[in-house]
This record gives sequence, C-alpha cells and structure tokens, in this order.
Amino acid sequence: MVLRLQKEAMVKPYEKMTLAQLKEAEDEFDEEDMRAIETYREKRLQEWKALKEKQKFGELREISGNQYVNEVTNAEKDVWVIIHLYRSSIPMCLLVNQHLSLLAKKFPETKFVKAVVNSCIPHYHDNCLPTIFVYKNGQIEGKFIGIIECGGINLKLEELEWKLAEVGAIQTDLEENPKKDIVDMMVSSIRNTSIYDDSNSSNSDNDTK
Repeated sequence: MVLRLQKEAMVKPYEKMTLAQLKEAEDEFDEEDMRAIETYREKRLQEWKALKEKQKFGELREISGNQYVNEVTNAEKDVWVIIHLYRSSIPMCLLVNQHLSLLAKKFPETKFVKAVVNSCIPHYHDNCLPTIFVYKNGQIEGKFIGIIECGGINLKLEELEWKLAEVGAIQTDLEENPKKDIVDMMVSSIRNTSIYDDSNSSNSDNDTK
C-alpha cells in the first residue's frame, strides 16, 4: 500500500512535456503510460484550443467605415472591442495608435481596431480626436473623446492601459493608477490654494472691522 501510494504521488514525466515532446518520447513508455498519455494529450490539446480561441486577436487592425458594424457593433458575443477613430495628421492620434498596438499584443483576448475617422463619421471635428470607443455586445461601455480625455499629449502606455482597464476592457496587472501621484499633487495644490484664499478672505474681513 505504501509503495502504491508513493507511486501514485510521483509526477509522471509526461506531465511536464509539451505535445511535441510526447510524440518524440512515445517509445519510452509502457502500455499503461500510453493510455494515460492519450488522456493527458487530449486534455492538453483542449486547453491549447481554448487558449487559442481566447487569444485570437493580438494586433491592432485597420478597418474601414463599412466594416464598423460587423467588426465592432456586431462583434462576437462577450468580446471587448476597442476602436480608435483617428487622423494621421494629428500627432496625438499616432501616439495612441502606437500604444494600442502594444496593448493589443499584451491583451490578445481583446479586439483592438482603428479606423480613419472620415470613413466612419464624415465632418468629424479635429477637436474630438483622438476618439476611443469601448464596446461589448454592441453597447458602448466607455469612451474617451479628445486629447484631454485620452490622457493628454504626454500620454504614457501604462496610463492608457489603466484607462481601458477601468472600463473593464482588459485585465491589467497594474496595481494602481500611474497618474495617481500627479492627481494627488493637483488635489493637494487645489486644497492649499483654497485654504490660502479662505485665510486671506478672513484677514480682509478682520481688517474692515
């Protein structure tokens, strides 16, 4: 019984092998191992197919206006879609495209697309660019319109990642908002200014008495 339990507790060598390695090592296993290997191989194959199905995007694709409905609004069920409407003459749009290309590789389960704005919305104003829409099941779950909402002209990759994670489009490994320190400084500055103004107002009231 002890020997049997010890044997069962041992990790079979094939449990650490890839599918290719299993194929090469078939001659080294006995009949019992081969039955177990077949079960294990099938399990690994199903896991691989599930992973490929989940991670089927992985790039920022260009689409045209007439593809918008099929690629974005009518995208696969429960798939998050991020679309960037841009104009190549606007530097901020080019920066956003660079960041989205990197994020598309990092989060291949999310669909990232871009489209020249004129092909989707004629006469769209430059002040509204870049424009990022986040869709799921045909509904807009998030939107960032214009330079300020998109994060400013000095937008960093991590800042855009955090924005998209906040609306649920990606599962980030960032633990806190990269702009948190800047926001805290701004809030602190506003508070200090407010206190200073209140103090001056109080002194002025005392002077007039």
